[in-house]
Amino acid sequence: MRIATWNVNSIRARHDRLLAFLTRHRPDVLCLQELKVEDSGFPHVEVRAAGYHAAILGQRTYNGVAILSREPLADVRAGMGDDVEDPQARLISGVIRGLRVISAYFPNGGELGSDKYRYKLAWMKRLRAMLARDFSPSMPLVLAGDFNVAPDERDTKNPAVWKDTVLFSDEVREALRELRSWGLLDSLRLVNDQPGLFSWWDYRMLGFPKNDGLRIDHLDVTEPLRARVRDVRIDRDERKGKQPSDHAPVILELAD
Repeated sequence: MRIATWNVNSIRARHDRLLAFLTRHRPDVLCLQELKVEDSGFPHVEVRAAGYHAAILGQRTYNGVAILSREPLADVRAGMGDDVEDPQARLISGVIRGLRVISAYFPNGGELGSDKYRYKLAWMKRLRAMLARDFSPSMPLVLAGDFNVAPDERDTKNPAVWKDTVLFSDEVREALRELRSWGLLDSLRLVNDQPGLFSWWDYRMLGFPKNDGLRIDHLDVTEPLRARVRDVRIDRDERKGKQPSDHAPVILELAD
């Protein structure tokens, strides 16, 4: 079973790339983030023609998440399902072949100490509470998406440069550890300890040619899936060429 995640940074800008990616990799499930369109602006017809069903939580101009699947999703849930009023479209989930898949777009956080940063930390706490309330670490579950957090020094070329930022501060990395303590495993680190494996590169300052990036896109799995993880790879080729997203897709291979 092939599950991928990709922050497309505008589905309109990456429309052709998305369809080519589906043809090239044929994932069973593709989690998308940062659609930047309402549901009506999503390319439903083209995605369906490519052989995929789509569950979407869109938002005009900002955010937006989706799950594309070759089989229909069951029990689709949008948002956290808690009592917090939050207009930002950042989370959607569904079940395929008995596996709960969550597509999540974590807040960036702006600057340390800002309202956006406090929202990021609170959002991550809400996500952990949702997992504890609605699911169990003993069930097969994949949390996929742009976490906007690089877990440790292997996940950035220049830790000293990033240590006081919203993507790599001690506080935000601790927040990720707390989230994962519910029962989530970093699937890439189950198969590869190599440093320098990045999924995001700033458009500025030749970030990609210099491989000066961060690994902030993740596919976390629960313990029942540990033995099924066969490979996790980052599709660097998708970051090349004309008008790429600043993120590369990450692809998880699970044994059936």
